[in-house]
Amino acid sequence: MSELTVRLGTRGSPLALAQARLAAEAFETHYPGIHVEIKVIHTSGDKDRVRSLVSMSGSGVFVKELEDALIRCEADVAVHSLKDVPSQMDSRLHLAGFLKRESPYDVLVSREFSFNDLPAGAKIGTGSPRRILQLRKLRPDLKFVNLRGNLETRIHSVTSELDAAVLGAAGLNRLKLSQAVTQVFKPEEVIPAIGQGIIGLQCLAGNKEMNRMLTEISDQKTLTAARTERRWMNLLGGGCRVPMAALLLPENEGYRFYAYLSEINGKAEHRADVYWSAPENESLMEDFAERFIRECRLKGVPLPSETDEHALLDFWK
Repeated sequence: MSELTVRLGTRGSPLALAQARLAAEAFETHYPGIHVEIKVIHTSGDKDRVRSLVSMSGSGVFVKELEDALIRCEADVAVHSLKDVPSQMDSRLHLAGFLKRESPYDVLVSREFSFNDLPAGAKIGTGSPRRILQLRKLRPDLKFVNLRGNLETRIHSVTSELDAAVLGAAGLNRLKLSQAVTQVFKPEEVIPAIGQGIIGLQCLAGNKEMNRMLTEISDQKTLTAARTERRWMNLLGGGCRVPMAALLLPENEGYRFYAYLSEINGKAEHRADVYWSAPENESLMEDFAERFIRECRLKGVPLPSETDEHALLDFWK
């Protein structure tokens, strides 16, 4: 193992590099003597910092170039924020590794306010329709504006032009910026994106040795959460066409699973949660999915598979 070199493909943002270093540490801890190289690859999501992710088709804008590097054998492993990875991927690729999950929750960053204390009409920055639709149910009097850029840029916008921003706790924690947080949203308030807080490690499906290594460095509870949340996304028909969310959390001797799906304009939505003793039991999830879909139909909430792939473009109009 001492002569093996592993090339990690990553985006070049401060957060992406921090996550790549965590992946490198995991390799080095499990395989002493291994040599890890970090290779920066610029994605279309990084190159265009002006348009909303929705207008860029959202799905895969932070992963495609990393996946291409794997297929061209320019990298051995792609390091992703799992929430950015689309439900469908090239059959030549496989998500084999999942590092221990950071906090999956959404948080508020404000100069001084908690969410409930924000004045009416306050401007809140976020680029996520999922977050906006859930938060509007709690505070319809607030104004939400599209916000992009790296975490430092988004935090700075709160001191310069916005009253608050909604961000993911995981990135702030990994960059030691959590002192900016004024409130953590519970899943009963805002259910996070599928895979939020998880670092996903992707390699060629045919590389058996790398698949084995990635499985060995994975955190088992995180692996269970990642597989469960992404399987839910597939059961509902994908996750990039409509605002949807899911979160699996350890609870007592089992797990609590939260799910959310909304119509694009937010007029109809459905959320539910369930306790599972064994989330790996496929029949438990399928039964819950049947009930969830039935409730969605009663409320008039379309499934992703029933929604035009460009429908989210109307969200910011």
